[in-house]
Amino acid sequence: MKHQIKLSREQQHAAEHQTQRQAAREFASTEELLRYDAAHTTVPPAIARRLQKSTGDLPGPKANWWKRLFGGTQP
Repeated sequence: MKHQIKLSREQQHAAEHQTQRQAAREFASTEELLRYDAAHTTVPPAIARRLQKSTGDLPGPKANWWKRLFGGTQP
């Protein structure tokens, strides 16, 4: 009986250690951290609708300055 309890505690400790190892991440830059977070975070549908509604009338991004200067596509 004691052997089973000890084995169970060892398995629990190993699982906790594995979880801690997965949780620790290092990022080279803030942008990399934000991209990782954005890729792994789901936005609730209600918030997504509100964001779409509030940003729907904003103009699209402008063309790069070098494209405008050297005759690339017009904005």
